[in-house]
Amino acid sequence: MGNELFDCQTTLKSSISVSGVGVHNGKPVSVQFSPADPDTGIVFHGPSDGADDPEIRASAGAISGTDLCTLLGDPRGFHVGTVEHLMAALFALGIDNVHVEIDGTEMPILDGSAAMFVDAFDQAGIETQAVRRRYIRVRKPVRIENGASWAEFRPYDGTRFEIEIDFESPAIGRQSFKSDIDAKVFRRDISRARTFGFLKDVERLWAAGYALGSSLENSVVIGEDHKVINVEGLLYEDEFVRHKTLDAMGDLALAGARFIGMFRSYRGGHKLNAAALKQLLSDSSAFEIVETVSRERGRSAEMVQVSTPVYAPWAI
Repeated sequence: MGNELFDCQTTLKSSISVSGVGVHNGKPVSVQFSPADPDTGIVFHGPSDGADDPEIRASAGAISGTDLCTLLGDPRGFHVGTVEHLMAALFALGIDNVHVEIDGTEMPILDGSAAMFVDAFDQAGIETQAVRRRYIRVRKPVRIENGASWAEFRPYDGTRFEIEIDFESPAIGRQSFKSDIDAKVFRRDISRARTFGFLKDVERLWAAGYALGSSLENSVVIGEDHKVINVEGLLYEDEFVRHKTLDAMGDLALAGARFIGMFRSYRGGHKLNAAALKQLLSDSSAFEIVETVSRERGRSAEMVQVSTPVYAPWAI
């Protein structure tokens, strides 16, 4: 990622668990992350009822909702909401294969960022597997627009995000974050950026069944006076756009493979991220699947196109 591409797939060295509450349903939830075989991907497992072991493979085709968070699975059956912070951490740390056992329907919000997922994976350790990793390489520009908002993929030698937001609130205003992305950049510049919202929207969200687990411990809140009401203030001067970058990384991780290219957006969000990803993956001329075939000291890795099965996770 960035200009550093990894040759082999990875998984966790050991199992690790985290617990918390869902930011929207407010319910307690526990999650266990466990090692998985090569080519497994990220698979969510729900509680077994004896006759059925529900599971969802994290992929663009599993997206069933993008209102306020990214939701995977059947909303009337087994589903998992608010997966974007977890997926961003997995994407950034280069973790390909993990079993995710969850006893609820929403990932815990923890501190509102991806930092605690990063800490958990550091504690579990990351293990390299003897199977080559495949990448989605963007071959031509793909753009989607919705009013004044837009998002696009462009060819690029690396993995780069250029995210711009524009809010009427003077507490946020217009901010942009542009960077090649690798694990080091993510840890330093993005992982701790927290989700945010406006105090004036709280009652409306509660009435709609959202933000029931939101608090100043897991969200940056902007008050009626357009000031951040959290006592500690912001962790980054431009924390808002960094969190939007984190969200975009998590949403695009649902491609089922890392991408080589640039993602740009203006006034984006989960819905636009998902639409752009599906637009890219629905056009077979817009991307190709590649893997590293050789790496010589002092030279860039050589990437070649490979054939893929029709059931590949990036198929829409």
